[in-house]
Amino acid sequence: QVQLVESGGGLVQAGGSLRLSCAASGRTFSSYAMGWFRQAPGKEREFVSGINRSGGSTYYAESVKGRFTISRDNAKNTVYLQMNSLKPEDTAVYYCAAGDSSYSGTYYKHENEYDYWGQGTQVTVSS
Repeated sequence: QVQLVESGGGLVQAGGSLRLSCAASGRTFSSYAMGWFRQAPGKEREFVSGINRSGGSTYYAESVKGRFTISRDNAKNTVYLQMNSLKPEDTAVYYCAAGDSSYSGTYYKHENEYDYWGQGTQVTVSS
């Protein structure tokens, strides 16, 4: 069982930056691929970024590529999402997720590949 708690959301002006954190419980954090998803009002939840269990491989949605950076610190059981050059369309509830990758070294891009989810943190970007 893994529990995930996001933090770092808030209100920021367009062009600004935020760093989201997701702290995980448990001693097997390093065996999980981690990901960030977001859900804007009236829209379906969408993939933002994924990172493999070692942190050596990452993947981004086209809409955030070059602006967002995912990273992880396995010693601290934490995954991060650095968000720069924020746009109003980045406004959403951001969720972190963990997927068991004990037998795979890759990141995951689809919701059904993740086993555990956080409660979400609101990011609002004003124009």
